[in-house]
Amino acid sequence: MNIAYNRTHVGDVLLVQLADEAIVKTKVEKKGDVALLKEASTGEVKALNLFNASNYLTIATEGIVEVTKEVVEALTQALAKNDVTVDLDVDFSPKFVVGHVETKEKHPNADKLNICTVNVGEETLQIVCGAPNVEAGQKVVVAKIGAVMPSGMLIKEGNLRGVDSFGMICSARELAIPNAPSEKGIMVLAEDAKIGEPFEA
Repeated sequence: MNIAYNRTHVGDVLLVQLADEAIVKTKVEKKGDVALLKEASTGEVKALNLFNASNYLTIATEGIVEVTKEVVEALTQALAKNDVTVDLDVDFSPKFVVGHVETKEKHPNADKLNICTVNVGEETLQIVCGAPNVEAGQKVVVAKIGAVMPSGMLIKEGNLRGVDSFGMICSARELAIPNAPSEKGIMVLAEDAKIGEPFEA
């Protein structure tokens, strides 16, 4: 689930994306302050808009909204007040974790990119990385799909020059760590960092 809010340009509307895939043909159903955006052929709710959002929850920033338990609870209550029943299936597992780069191969279609397999504990991810200092054997910080970077960028499944990528290996600057080095390159963690553990700057 992805949530966005931009009062300046869109108005007091919370935009909630429930499905990754785009809607082919949209059917809109309005109930009170809630507009349900459904796939016309199946009736599946793919997204919803909550109007007068500030009446239901406090949003401190504009742009991508971090999906926390508190936000989901407030959204659930807002839907209930408008007689809307939607299953908000949210993954609250850590999105920034310690990963171990197991393999590194040159990208076949890009000189400056590498294809890495990264063990993040419960799974191993294929991540395309352009950092000049990435090497097999390193402990690194991985932003998993669904992570919101300090810049507001949302990490999604991507495809770089024909190769799928399922996350991002982060630099200190991308993580907004104070006094981050200006040189390009990922942040390499100490050897004793535990694979799969949440990373906190």
